[in-house]
Amino acid sequence: MDTTENADEHADESPDSTAAAAGTDGTPGPGGTAVTATRPGAPAVGPSGTRPPTARPRPAGPRTAAFFDLDKTIIAKSSALAFSRPFYQGGLINRRAVLRSAYAQFVFLVGGADHDQMEKMREYLSALTRGWNVQQVREIVAETLHNLIDPIIYDEAASLIEQHHAAGRDVVIVSSSGSEVVEPIGALLGADHVIATRLKIEDGCYTGEIEYYAYAENKAAAIRELAEVEGYDLAECYAYSDSSTDLPLLEAVGHPSAVNPDRALRKEAVAREWPVLVFDKPVELRRRLPEFSAPSRSVLTAVAVGTAALTAGVIWYAARRRRPAA
Repeated sequence: MDTTENADEHADESPDSTAAAAGTDGTPGPGGTAVTATRPGAPAVGPSGTRPPTARPRPAGPRTAAFFDLDKTIIAKSSALAFSRPFYQGGLINRRAVLRSAYAQFVFLVGGADHDQMEKMREYLSALTRGWNVQQVREIVAETLHNLIDPIIYDEAASLIEQHHAAGRDVVIVSSSGSEVVEPIGALLGADHVIATRLKIEDGCYTGEIEYYAYAENKAAAIRELAEVEGYDLAECYAYSDSSTDLPLLEAVGHPSAVNPDRALRKEAVAREWPVLVFDKPVELRRRLPEFSAPSRSVLTAVAVGTAALTAGVIWYAARRRRPAA
């Protein structure tokens, strides 16, 4: 039975009524499996600048969350590749790299990226960033984020995020893209936490090595550790993704949904009777929400810089919880 649902209908319903209850193996990335969640905005004003987190209801009972993959789930493109032109204009990459990124974006959009393609993309991007100045990257992302990302956010995904927040659930973005890109996008969307790939930094520049890779099983391990820290009941949590490489993430929660799935994930979703959602309406947040007040460039830059300390604190806490007693 094909469980494909119309995205318009799904967006008008509450998450509880639209996600069916449900119940590959990736190797730990560099740095091991550690919680890499960060809070992407200032708590006093709310990450998106529109509403403080304290305004959201907190239902009685165990805490819950909704975990969202980013690329082709919340936004219509690859977030990592979307910034290739601004990086070229900033002198970080050459024209050949821009063309290669455009081709990779095309492959990603047409058929999705399987494990081998993801590995090649990871190796290419990590080598490409070797020697880049971290602060310059953060400033370019902050400066161009609204023009590049705001117009390609799926309206259906934005509606789901609103519904989960209205139900008192945290919203967590879990992405294989780099934290310097994902954290400002999380701030733009009002996410409560972000789990993303971290690149190794020395003397203010990227070394070309990956410190933590948020991919496949590593994503599932990260949300389990975050659930332990935050007190989430994963059996009552939700997850959304487009890729079969995120099966471990989807299997970790009680309410998984496939969004714009690749062929392998669609097959799994149909077999397991998971909802299959179609998101196809990119919309500018400022048009969708006239009262929307986007974070300023300085706030977005501060988000990318300031969350490093929070990341280190959560990792230390999770590692300490795992350490056996002497």
